[in-house]
Amino acid sequence: PERERKITLSGLLNFIDGLWSTCGEERVIVFTTNYKDRLDRALLRPGRMDMHVYMGHCGWEAFRTLAGNYHLVDDHALFPEIRELLSVVEVTPAEVSEMLLRSEDVDVALRVLIEFLQQRRCKTNEVNEKNGRIAG
Repeated sequence: PERERKITLSGLLNFIDGLWSTCGEERVIVFTTNYKDRLDRALLRPGRMDMHVYMGHCGWEAFRTLAGNYHLVDDHALFPEIRELLSVVEVTPAEVSEMLLRSEDVDVALRVLIEFLQQRRCKTNEVNEKNGRIAG
């Protein structure tokens, strides 16, 4: 029978400290979480995590960077519609990236993104209406 393996906080801290001590001068360790407030302070202290970067929802400038990176465009006829949708819909940069990667054709990829953003807006509006909030 397979034994369940559990990682303790002490074990994780020892592992991280071991990485720091054996990696030399140049090292970057990336941790991600959706629940920073649930992490033990010992994990977050300077020396273990020296930089904290909040990766919020995808705004207009982040979208333009992603579009430039994936499709080498800095402007497109569909950008105004995408800009308007991004101002009212909360999506992560990862979700936008996933949509942009659905096609190598920039026109198709941007239309896929617009459809995704429109669907998300509809779902958000439905939830807001159900909860008695004014839809945006």
